[in-house]
Amino acid sequence: MPEAILEPELPIVDPHHHLWDRRMLPPATGPEHPFTTAIKPAQRYLLDELLADTGSGHNVVATVFLECRAFYKADGPVEMRCVGETEFVNGVAAMSASGLYGATRACAGIVGNADLTLGDAVKPVLEAHVRVGGGRFRGIRNSASWDADTEVLGPLNRIQAGHYLRDDFRAGFKHLAPMGLSFDAWMLEPQLPDLTDLARAFPDTTIVLDHVGTPIGRGSYTGRLEERFPIWRDNIRELAKCQNVVVKLGGLAMAFCNFPSFLAEPRVPSEQLAKEWGPYIETCIEAFSAERCMFESNFPVDMGSCTYAVLWNAFKRLAAGASADEKAALFSGTAKRVYRLEV
Repeated sequence: MPEAILEPELPIVDPHHHLWDRRMLPPATGPEHPFTTAIKPAQRYLLDELLADTGSGHNVVATVFLECRAFYKADGPVEMRCVGETEFVNGVAAMSASGLYGATRACAGIVGNADLTLGDAVKPVLEAHVRVGGGRFRGIRNSASWDADTEVLGPLNRIQAGHYLRDDFRAGFKHLAPMGLSFDAWMLEPQLPDLTDLARAFPDTTIVLDHVGTPIGRGSYTGRLEERFPIWRDNIRELAKCQNVVVKLGGLAMAFCNFPSFLAEPRVPSEQLAKEWGPYIETCIEAFSAERCMFESNFPVDMGSCTYAVLWNAFKRLAAGASADEKAALFSGTAKRVYRLEV
């Protein structure tokens, strides 16, 4: 049964969602990974689907798009093809900004992809993103997610270990801050020290840790979330000492974490989600403070555990004891500041 919406008037800026159309992609081969199973119902997730979610009861005033390797150009220099994604999303944002599709300003900020291992050669790519982004382009995300156990990531095994430590990556990374661009980092929990090293090396670059660092509960990590929690917690506290880092509170509904709520039938209520995710969310807020934390949906990926409405209910339960100022930061203020949104 649908849940009643908690605090329906509370303004929300959703700082992390995707858009894609995977119906045209060739079918995957080999054994299916739970990540693939989770996103199967959302083979098409474009403006209509996004607005159906943001319009499901909560007061979502704006969103930020995060790269997902969608709508790349089919030709041209390989390193420039990623600019097609920004060009597409800016068009979606322009549609939303017309007001014809409702009050929510979808894709008010855009975070794209560029291969930072190009070093200095990445600068023209960044300039192209900014040019086609219509004043909405805010930064770059490069995933460093890797684990020796390939079962953990399944189809997302793309990166070698130590990606953020590479000299060529850092040669490209140094161009972000001078251009006013931020960096979103997606990695797995054991890799958090690599991000701390990067943040210390570039204290003038705003870095956003996605998905609280992605705790792992799959493959060889199955049943070890509780065992590894203190390791994650200590790494989060060390990372929080870097004042240029903020953290997104979410992504815990993904396959990689493997909480009991993932793919549960029937779907669990927001109370259970809040109980499962609480230790991670609360630790991050304590370490970073509300002013450096922002709740995120990570939709449509996180629909593997819940609906959009139930997800935000869970977050509101977790913020029940926060002050009005803290709630404003967690649900909209931090996202607006970090992504420079005027909404």
